[in-house]
Amino acid sequence: MIPQLVLFAIDICAVTFLVFGLYFPRHRRRDLVVAYLGVNVGVLAVASALSASNVGAGLGLGLALFGVLSIIRLRSTELDQHEVAYYFSALALGILGALSTTSVWLSGGLMMLILLVMSLGDHRRLFRNYRHQILVLDSAIINHVVLVAHLEQLLDARVHSVTVQRLDLVNETTVVDVRYAETGRALIAEPGAPAHSGAHR
Repeated sequence: MIPQLVLFAIDICAVTFLVFGLYFPRHRRRDLVVAYLGVNVGVLAVASALSASNVGAGLGLGLALFGVLSIIRLRSTELDQHEVAYYFSALALGILGALSTTSVWLSGGLMMLILLVMSLGDHRRLFRNYRHQILVLDSAIINHVVLVAHLEQLLDARVHSVTVQRLDLVNETTVVDVRYAETGRALIAEPGAPAHSGAHR
């Protein structure tokens, strides 16, 4: 019983650090704070109850995964991929905290591994020059080479990927999904100069 309580305490500390030490300071979405905490504690409670009963642990974990996947699929607001990763991290921490069949050291070490991976993988300095934008250009550009050159001049960046989402030849607009890396050269506008109207971000 004592190792189980220790795992519960480690899980609570781990999810607290995940949410309040990593996610919220970096992304500032208050609505997902309660979601991550609720998923973690809910999975921890359900998996612990199932592991103490005659129901197989595999069934319990399957139900927990199905529940989280349903939440993500039926969400009413858009989630980015890093937010989905935090969902699964909170889920994994809860499952590890409920596995009384493993040692405290093993489960605790795996929890620390999850936190380390999320801390490094979601760090601001990792690929900090890379950006993703959906732009509406005020011209219809059919040629891909010309489009890439126009975007690189407009963004002052190295374009890595461009996907044309809509090309309107009547209204002379092009909607593109572009992934690029900033070159580091800052564009300094003259005082009183109008903003560039070639694209809307």
